[in-house]
Amino acid sequence: MLVECPPEQSAAVPAAPRPRQAARAAGLLAALAALVLIALASIAVGAKQMPLDQVWHGLFHYTGTPADVVVKDLRVPRTLLGLMVGLGLGLSGAVMQALTRNPLAEPGILGVNAGAAAAVVSAISFFGASSLSEFVWWAFLGAAVVSVVVYVLGGSRGATPVRLALAGTAASAALVGYINAVQLMDSKALEKLRFWTVGSLASANMETVRQVAPFLLVGAALALCLGRPLNAMAMGDDTARALGANLTLTRITAMVAITLLCGAATAACGPIVFIGLMIPHLVRFFTGPDMRWVLVYSAVLSPALLLGADVVGRVVTRPAELQVGIVTALIGGPVFIYLVRRKRMAQL
Repeated sequence: MLVECPPEQSAAVPAAPRPRQAARAAGLLAALAALVLIALASIAVGAKQMPLDQVWHGLFHYTGTPADVVVKDLRVPRTLLGLMVGLGLGLSGAVMQALTRNPLAEPGILGVNAGAAAAVVSAISFFGASSLSEFVWWAFLGAAVVSVVVYVLGGSRGATPVRLALAGTAASAALVGYINAVQLMDSKALEKLRFWTVGSLASANMETVRQVAPFLLVGAALALCLGRPLNAMAMGDDTARALGANLTLTRITAMVAITLLCGAATAACGPIVFIGLMIPHLVRFFTGPDMRWVLVYSAVLSPALLLGADVVGRVVTRPAELQVGIVTALIGGPVFIYLVRRKRMAQL
């Protein structure tokens, strides 16, 4: 794999007792079961109420009826995209928090999603981009540039969690203002992006899924390979070097993974915030600080949260829909305030 760790690096996180390992494994199976149930609910439940026998018919006996089209051509791609985007946002948030040693790090809070969104809006308005295959590359560029800018503004290696959060918030505010200004001046861009900019899975189709899947899967594979090196880095750079971790390679790999995950997710459905903040914190209550488990759990529970929020958005305002980005923001805002007000957080 891209990041190789020597056997002695496992000392960075003490081996968990067998009962705790068994509890983690059992918890992971429960999380997978919950994800499957929520994915099924995402296919069965929507703004249009439909009996379960019609849902079954659309999945396994497709004949092209209006109900079959809703199930197989609309809800199934939407569910698959939600699974992949949730995976990307959760893993990128967990890697960001470990890499920067900042418990507030998250693609939305650090401005990465806003950077990707601003680049896509610019591409549509000024360069005539019109397809997802074009959006993805612009989103990668915007995500990478903003990641570097926020890291530098936050103090580079001397950055603190608060400074990084402030730099990311300032960058996000500026970029959101820019996005709104471009949309107001360009009515065509406004029409294309009025749902996309709040974060939505509503326009998902199988072509979107096929185009973003390679980027998200490669980014996820890179992120999952970073568990051991990130465990070592949590003990400080000097200790990590002593344990054999290649810090430069780890940081580069992490930034590539974050850019792939955030760029593809944002290009596919717009900027969705707080998924990458909430899930890693929730996971650590159960797994502890071992990044190998944090990353795996985040890869399972983040899609579950995103799809669950999407299902809620479809139901609460029937027959209309509340976009998933709005639902996650309503959930994530109070969580963010709670994390900031914690005594341990104030001391960082």
